[in-house]
Amino acid sequence: MRDMLRRRVRDAAVVLGVWVLGASLVPAPAAGAEPAPPTAPASVRAPEVAQFSAEGVTTVGELRVLDATRAAVQSGSPQVIRHPGATYIKVHFRSLRLDEGDHVTVSSPDGQETYRYDRNLHRAAGSDYTTDGEPGFWAMSVTGDTAVVTLHSRRPARAIVDVDRFWRGYDQAEIAEHNFSTTSVCSTDARRDVVCYQNSHPTEYARGRAVARLLIGGGGLCTTWRVGDTNRMLTNKHCVSTQSTVSASEVQFNYQCATCGGGNPGSGTKVSGATLYRVSSGGSGELDYALYSVNNFSTIQGFGTLYLRTTATSTGTRIYIPGHGDGSPKRLSIYEDTQNGGLCTVRNANYNTWNISYSCDTSGGNSGSPVLDAAHRVVALHHLGGCPSNQGAKAHLIYNEIASLIDNG
Repeated sequence: MRDMLRRRVRDAAVVLGVWVLGASLVPAPAAGAEPAPPTAPASVRAPEVAQFSAEGVTTVGELRVLDATRAAVQSGSPQVIRHPGATYIKVHFRSLRLDEGDHVTVSSPDGQETYRYDRNLHRAAGSDYTTDGEPGFWAMSVTGDTAVVTLHSRRPARAIVDVDRFWRGYDQAEIAEHNFSTTSVCSTDARRDVVCYQNSHPTEYARGRAVARLLIGGGGLCTTWRVGDTNRMLTNKHCVSTQSTVSASEVQFNYQCATCGGGNPGSGTKVSGATLYRVSSGGSGELDYALYSVNNFSTIQGFGTLYLRTTATSTGTRIYIPGHGDGSPKRLSIYEDTQNGGLCTVRNANYNTWNISYSCDTSGGNSGSPVLDAAHRVVALHHLGGCPSNQGAKAHLIYNEIASLIDNG
């Protein structure tokens, strides 16, 4: 499989107005015009050291670097960045110089998902973005295998729009290939799309809306969620532990299938990470939490929030876990093994000083998921897999450390 991927990289091609892997795709020509031929080499995979490699985080994409001879983005001639089969495209602008009133859009081919950037990069007035400490900025990811970059300018000759690289999302087979698998699906995988429970378990479905997909630096994946009534998010420390990592991350709410088993998620609502407030001390086997905020908070308030239990849970307590295991659209773990069989429960409420244990199904990417009880309070923050003792950090201990920073309802 790795050799096949390397061959695909070598076979990549860049054509005028379109960057595409393994195909001679060109922009749609004007009526009566001849298609433009390929004019430059392809994008190439970035050196391995540039790939996302944080321990415990699911790798869901790779960084691609565009050749320096690529054509410039020009007004009226959109640049199409495409990687067939990619699950998302996240574009980097090395430089963006625009006149007042001009703007650039990064959108899906059908225009249903569009992000707008002007000369001042005002998040509140335009679209969100992420930064990584390098020159330039990253546009929010576009769901699917194609992103269209368009310059809207009255005097395009004065504009500079320099796109130099992009992240492309792996498909499920590539995610499985690039990630070490810990056995955390205990026996049969009983997880289902959250929408499958909309009628039978309406409260669990509703609480799951506060849970989001966390794209870290463009190529890593965890789960995150709103905690309390103010602008606060929780995930694992092993997912984000520095301000620069928070600034490079985007949070995607409502990334879930529209129909049960349909495999048809929408793009959801995406915001960027803002301020890191606190991370736990100790290693990933201890409390392992990170508390932070997001930009454009008002756009995600409607998805609701979750609250931490402030006292210890007990063995045998019924639990459920919403999350984005394997980078998939949001799923719910309600049953241990088979649908309508035994419910997920706490196996050991005092597995060790910091953790409870359970057999409720999880997988890579579930890191940071909330573990909720029947009263719909968070009793643990999931962070360790290993059947039969998948583990979550005790929520009441986390609460004791962050109580002054959240409004826990």
